[in-house]
Amino acid sequence: MAVIQFILNPQNDFIGQTWAYLRICGFSIAVAIIIGIALGAAVSRNPLLAFIAVNLSGLIRAIPIIAILFAFVPLLGLGFKPTVIALIVLGIPPILLNTYTGLRAIDPAILDAARGMGMNRWQIATRIQTPLVTPLVVAGIRTSAVQIIATATLAAFIAAGGYGEYIVDGLNVFNYTELIAGALAVAVLAILVELLMSWLQRLVTPVGLKVQEQEAVSA
Repeated sequence: MAVIQFILNPQNDFIGQTWAYLRICGFSIAVAIIIGIALGAAVSRNPLLAFIAVNLSGLIRAIPIIAILFAFVPLLGLGFKPTVIALIVLGIPPILLNTYTGLRAIDPAILDAARGMGMNRWQIATRIQTPLVTPLVVAGIRTSAVQIIATATLAAFIAAGGYGEYIVDGLNVFNYTELIAGALAVAVLAILVELLMSWLQRLVTPVGLKVQEQEAVSA
């Protein structure tokens, strides 16, 4: 009840902090999707670029996100800009890797058959490659989105707002109601996005791939 009262108390501006958190996460996820898919598709055609991109993505994921976050503060100051740049950097690798892996995993015989049927490059990309690679790309977006939502609490350290402020303030003054309210809000948002992306991944999976997965499980 104390957590509910905290959320409903207008002085705590829960709606405002929710909007700030959704703004940070939504913008970061959207830009990470655009960049990740574009880079993944671009490097899939060049082995050297693919090698560089894959290893660089692994390196970026090994760097603590809080280090990336504070690295941009001297250039961009506090607030929204350094936060979303750090989160975009965090969110790109899963999408890039899944896009690259999905495109490389398509059987060349399928593409040869499509060319033999008279399809041009655009038709092959939209009718063959996109349906086959989309489920894996959505899986990458799913991972990226949950990571961004879970990590965006660090924005409170550079005055970007959001649920992280409740967590940080709650720790500073030992106000466990405030801390739990912030942590619970982040957890609920992450779970909702996870469920939504899981449903979307099943929705965009072609029927043929679903049959193959069922046969593999039954075998």
